[in-house]
Amino acid sequence: MSNVQIMDHPLIQHKIGIMRVKTTSTKEFRDLVAEVAMLIYYEASRNLKLADKEIETPLVKTTVKEIAGKKLCVVPILRAGMHMADGVLRLSPNAKVGHIGLYRDEKTLEPVEYFCKLPSDAADREIFVVDPMLATGGSAIAAITLLKRRGIQKIRFLCLIAAPEGLKKLQEEHPDVDVYIGALDERLNENGYILPGLGDAGDRIYGTK
Repeated sequence: MSNVQIMDHPLIQHKIGIMRVKTTSTKEFRDLVAEVAMLIYYEASRNLKLADKEIETPLVKTTVKEIAGKKLCVVPILRAGMHMADGVLRLSPNAKVGHIGLYRDEKTLEPVEYFCKLPSDAADREIFVVDPMLATGGSAIAAITLLKRRGIQKIRFLCLIAAPEGLKKLQEEHPDVDVYIGALDERLNENGYILPGLGDAGDRIYGTK
């Protein structure tokens, strides 16, 4: 099964707590999405391979470390994943960005694909798929399936909040994908929303209803 890491860092827990408050402003919520994503990505990138590089400091020549190949790519699931991608890019500004457009059918709760644009060399890159909520698991599973169909194998999935039901389905469908979660919540309600959750992440990021 996939490796699942649930974040226990005090900063992540504190910031997610603020995000849960219904009166948190759109701007603050948006900023927090990027900040928490950056902290989760910090952990998710821990096992990236390093290579030696010869450089010259102001004083001497020496050997330093750099990320081997520098082939990283962040793939947000539209639309809510965009601000998570902003957080990832703060730490890896040279990473390429792909986009996957999915929306959830309100009746079936199943994901519907409407857009996919990836770097031409995506199959050679370490891919970080980002989406704030892992609820039923449908969108994450569909996005990762889409990537694998394009020959992409090195995939990690990052989310802010997850429900046990969605996490279980994601692990069953993609046991080879490592998953990084800001907080694992209690359950889904009858409408497929995470409880206690933080509401609709997309609406709270963009101030829509």
